[in-house]
Amino acid sequence: QVQLVESGGGLVQSGGSLRLSCAASGFTFSHYHMTWYRQAPGKKRELVASIVTDGSMTNYADSVKGRCTISRDNAKNMVYLQMNSLKPDDTAVYYCNADQPFLSSTYWGQGTQVTVSS
Repeated sequence: QVQLVESGGGLVQSGGSLRLSCAASGFTFSHYHMTWYRQAPGKKRELVASIVTDGSMTNYADSVKGRCTISRDNAKNMVYLQMNSLKPDDTAVYYCNADQPFLSSTYWGQGTQVTVSS
């Protein structure tokens, strides 16, 4: 059974930090690119950060560059998103995604709420 379980969200003041975690199971984690997305109320889901299978390459949305760091631990089947200098605009539900285009396979977690107060 494939599972992606996000954790680490919560309420934080503007300028604060959070570390999101995503625990993967039920598939070969090291074969999948991992991405954090977010969706704010009334807005489309958007990519926040992604990391390739071996962690050698990362990509960030312009809105979070310099404030967020994505990382993964293939031995633990975990992906992380360290978020610093949080802003109210970062308020959203954050989702973990696993994707392997060669297998046409993609999985989603249920999301974790991040709320940044001003």
